Amino acid sequence: MFVVVWQFEVAEENVAAFEAAYGPEGSWAQLFRSSSEYRGTELLRDAYIPGAYLTIDRWTNEDSFRTFRRDHDADYESLDRACDALTQKETRIGAYTI
Repeated sequence: MFVVVWQFEVAEENVAAFEAAYGPEGSWAQLFRSSSEYRGTELLRDAYIPGAYLTIDRWTNEDSFRTFRRDHDADYESLDRACDALTQKETRIGAYTI
């Protein structure tokens, strides 16, 4: 298993749209599902800090993630630009193997 973890800060007025786009049924998950090697997304909301989130995207392995990125780079970048306005800050925490 290979996971990619992102941290986000989201303004209160963008929370609903952010959760819709980044949740397990959101725009990102829909794009990722074009790969049979995608295993799902978790959206975690901080229990104490309003607007603080983590996403965890799961893939079969690193090669499957890299193949997806290579084959869908234009769609990935387009969705990333479309979602820019939803976040105040976005930080890639890391990519990990399990």
